[in-house]
Amino acid sequence: MLQASKLIPQAQGLAPALVRRAAHIELDWDVRQKSRFDATASDGRNVGVFLPRGTVVRGGDVLITQDGSLLRVVAAPQPVLRITACTDHHHGHTHDAAFDLMRAAYHLGNRHVPIELQPDHLKIEPDHVLADMLRAMHLTVVETREPFEPEGGAYGAHPPAGGHDHGHGHDHGHAKGHAHG
Repeated sequence: MLQASKLIPQAQGLAPALVRRAAHIELDWDVRQKSRFDATASDGRNVGVFLPRGTVVRGGDVLITQDGSLLRVVAAPQPVLRITACTDHHHGHTHDAAFDLMRAAYHLGNRHVPIELQPDHLKIEPDHVLADMLRAMHLTVVETREPFEPEGGAYGAHPPAGGHDHGHGHDHGHAKGHAHG
C-alpha cells in the first residue's frame, strides 16, 4: 500500500498543470477530519494516509505519497442539511434573511455543530432535532447531497486527545519564534 504523510494545503506552490494531472481521492467530511485513514485513488491505487494529529483535510488540498506522486483531495458529496432563510412575506412581517441565518449559525455554534458558512446558506450534517429547531426559527431546511467543508475549529465536537491541540496546519501569522529562513 502506498503511504502519504505530507499535505499541501490548497496545493500551494504546486504547478496547476501538475495538480490537474494528478490522481484524486474523494473523501467525505468524516474521513477528512481523521489524521489516519485508507483511501482508494482514482487510478485504483490504495493509499494509507498518515498525517499529524488534528490535521483536517480540505477539498483542494494535495497529498504527497512516499513515491513523490501527488493526490488531489476532492470533498465527496454527502448527505447534508442546507439551511436558507425564508424570503416569503406572508407572515405579516418581513424577515431579514441575513439576520435569520446569522442567528441560526449562532445557535448551531453554541452546540459545537460542524457548520459550513456561505453568504446565502449554511450546511450541517443531518440531524432531525436541529432541523426542527431551525424550521421553528422560520428557516428552510432541505436535505441534499453536497460536499461539506465546515469552518476550521468546528471539530470541537471531537477534541483531540490531550486537550487543546490547535495545530491544524495553518497559523494565521501569529507563530512567533519560528524563523522561516
